[in-house]
Amino acid sequence: MAKIQRALISLTDKSGILEFARGLAELGGEILSTGGTARMLRDGGLAVRDVAEVGGQDGGRLDS
Repeated sequence: MAKIQRALISLTDKSGILEFARGLAELGGEILSTGGTARMLRDGGLAVRDVAEVGGQDGGRLDS
């Protein structure tokens, strides 16, 4: 099974996301997030990296 390296989490409805994100963190994945979602995860005790930190010069936008 492949190891999870990173997960991008950005939601409007944040119901249940803290438990889900904790599970990802327990698997060793880095959590990337935006604004209010990042705040909620940090308030829940999780280490979160802002998407803008990895987005570069364009203000944090990521292309998929």
